[in-house]
Amino acid sequence: MTRLYMDTWAASYGAAFQGGDGPSSPSTAKIETHHEVDTEAWHPIVAPEGVRPPDVVLLVDGVQRVDGTLSTEEDDGASFPGLAASYAAGVVRCDLARGAAELAGAQVARALFTASPSVGDVIAGQVRYAVHKVSGSGELSKLQGSVQGPLTALEVEISATARTDGDLLVVDGPLRGRRHLPRTIGYVKTQQSQYLPPALALVVTALRPWQRSPVFALGTAWGGWSWYMRLPGSSGAPWSGIVRVECSPDLSIEQAVELANLSLVTLPRFASTSYKDPRAPQNLIPIAGLERRLRGLLGDPRLLHRALTLATARLT
Repeated sequence: MTRLYMDTWAASYGAAFQGGDGPSSPSTAKIETHHEVDTEAWHPIVAPEGVRPPDVVLLVDGVQRVDGTLSTEEDDGASFPGLAASYAAGVVRCDLARGAAELAGAQVARALFTASPSVGDVIAGQVRYAVHKVSGSGELSKLQGSVQGPLTALEVEISATARTDGDLLVVDGPLRGRRHLPRTIGYVKTQQSQYLPPALALVVTALRPWQRSPVFALGTAWGGWSWYMRLPGSSGAPWSGIVRVECSPDLSIEQAVELANLSLVTLPRFASTSYKDPRAPQNLIPIAGLERRLRGLLGDPRLLHRALTLATARLT
């Protein structure tokens, strides 16, 4: 008999699983599933006795916003689009020993992304948009993706200032350019592709809260060691509350398993609830608070748009 489930993740955010037909859409990435547990013996895993969360957990995230789109007129008659964007990164320090959380650092940056060879920084009132040259034709549809690199660099910079011995750094999203950071995991809350074959995907959907899958190797350009876990507070639907966690491919399988067990006793305690967060339980409580704080730091978008309009009018 067909079963229906209501996803606890609010429909206005899409779905907790995204892309194609959801998590059943196969990925072309090469997957190795035998490293921690033989593929034929895959089963849900609980954390071994004695594994305790670290005293300090750092959660880092970044936000970005388009403040305005511009275009240039070059001396030779050519024209290039530009994207004025604000972005910010911050880190929350959760002291589990004291039961306290605080903003450990935040930084805002603004830039004009364009392929124009001649444009300079744009001064909009009291705000400077530093020019960031992009390669290629600089199509407007692709410019927003150019913000991710500087934003990742800002996240690395801000998290480095807050690190202490023995902490665990949790990055909201894939690790990307942060795979070199020690004791760092990437937290992927939306599942865009199904990396595992159907038989092993059944192991994932059979997970109960506070359980994880075995560690597997994800052979993509951005991949590494990875595993799935289910957070508490899910609706019971097959993929509800399922998140994917990853760590650096430079680690040994033993080190990856250690981080997997550490994440299993740490991340579920931060799971959100549906009456507080429309992206529950995947949107971790410290991350949700950090996002709100960072978006506030970006400033009033209406004032910035007006300042950009006046600045470009003066240049014209």
